Amino acid sequence: MGSSLPKDLRPIAIVVVIGAIMSILDATIVNVALQTLRSDLDVSLATIQWVSTGYLLALSAVIPLTGWMAERFGPRRVWMGAVGSFVLTSALCGAAWSADSLIAFRVLQGLAGGMIMPIGMITLAQAAGPKRMGRVMSVVGVPMLLGPVVGPVLGGLLIDNLSWRWIFYVNVPVGFVGLILAYKLLPVGRAVGRDLGEGVTTPPLDKLGLLLLSPGVAAVVFGLSEVGTHRTLTATSAWVPIVVGVAMVTTFVVRALRIEHPLVQVRLFRGRGFSAAAATTTLIGGALFGSMILLPLYYQVVRGQSPLHAGLLMAPQGLGAALGMNVAGRLTDRIGAGRVVPVGLLLLALGTLPYAFIGGDTAYGVLLVGLFIRGLGLGGTMMPAMAAAYATLDGPADVPRATPMLNVLQRVGGSLGVAVLTVVLENSLQSHVAAATGGRPLPGGSDGAVGGTLPDAVRERLVDPLGAAFANAYVWSLVGILVALIPALVLMREERRAKRAEAEAEAGSDAPPPPARVPAAA
Repeated sequence: MGSSLPKDLRPIAIVVVIGAIMSILDATIVNVALQTLRSDLDVSLATIQWVSTGYLLALSAVIPLTGWMAERFGPRRVWMGAVGSFVLTSALCGAAWSADSLIAFRVLQGLAGGMIMPIGMITLAQAAGPKRMGRVMSVVGVPMLLGPVVGPVLGGLLIDNLSWRWIFYVNVPVGFVGLILAYKLLPVGRAVGRDLGEGVTTPPLDKLGLLLLSPGVAAVVFGLSEVGTHRTLTATSAWVPIVVGVAMVTTFVVRALRIEHPLVQVRLFRGRGFSAAAATTTLIGGALFGSMILLPLYYQVVRGQSPLHAGLLMAPQGLGAALGMNVAGRLTDRIGAGRVVPVGLLLLALGTLPYAFIGGDTAYGVLLVGLFIRGLGLGGTMMPAMAAAYATLDGPADVPRATPMLNVLQRVGGSLGVAVLTVVLENSLQSHVAAATGGRPLPGGSDGAVGGTLPDAVRERLVDPLGAAFANAYVWSLVGILVALIPALVLMREERRAKRAEAEAEAGSDAPPPPARVPAAA
């Protein structure tokens, strides 16, 4: 971090990364503890999964409010308030005495955690300016890309050596360190918003917009998570929230285009560059979080690895992402994200290609090299695309309202990727296993469901059909990555147009004035 960021941004980046690590790790670390929580708290898996779902919904619902909060109270106050609340609710989660109390505390934790990442991004973006956003986003992206890899490993270590309560208690000392550093290092003052005139520094809160957008986004995310849970879109708990959520978000968009101070600036999407960058970010979010479901499951279901070993085998992707972000951040500032993102997507597709032909006995060397290349691609796509979105803004005043939109789109894209690939994987597992067993039920009561535990003898006998099922799911992941190339190429074209227009404007301003016309003699 120190060598890649200007000195004036390093203190802010340190604080922002600490907050991002807490928020993102906590969203992934709990997943490996669900089975332990179900057993210790003596509830069904359907009940305990709300520990993850409730946190995710609260996280999604509060994000749209962050722009107004930053303008009203200032990023430092909001960030410290959010982190302080996150520390308190983490301690409450660790002290939970029942499943109901844990779920309630997780919802409160999500309400606090949802603001940490976007508030940090607002602070960094306004301090850096558009010309340094590549390196800034490469730093912020480290916890975003490493969280899904490190979270399961850390969670497994804490559960095996301490207890499930420590997956929450670990946030307390980290949070205190973050609060101390934020008090000393974050700039004081409000986020720079639009000039409202007459001494007004903060726009009024769009209360109706908040009532439409936050529950609407949460409903869409919940519906998509239910698609993944029930493995079908026809489940009432899946399609009804999606329809209601889409209707609420659509109503918000129509209204936001008509009022002066909406909760988020939907008008930014009128710019083709911003729209292309936002679409690329959404699709890459789906590719990232969707693949985070497939990767550990393959190692556990097909290869028989433990959750801890499965997490460790994903480490090459994290290493590749760290290297890719460092290089891509510098290139983004130098040549623009429009040229960087398509190359990153091609690397991501190249690294995914071996998994589209994966089998039950594919060499680990091939898988690990593929993961490293995938990491390079992720590092060259996610954060450069977000940097490109910031570069299209008219100025720092648009940052507080653009940041929540980008975070919401990334969250929805991730939920969509998880839902689609979970359904594809489940249906493929069932069809391949049924074909291999003649439709007979498997020993041990497993029907091939996602995450199901197979006896070793059964897994060895079905290793080829199981591998083929995962290969089919990876084909869909590869298709999604290639689809993301479309808005990425649009982004490259718009960036070239903007640079050409800027060069022409500079050339016009440097041209000598036309000679004065001499009046003709009478």
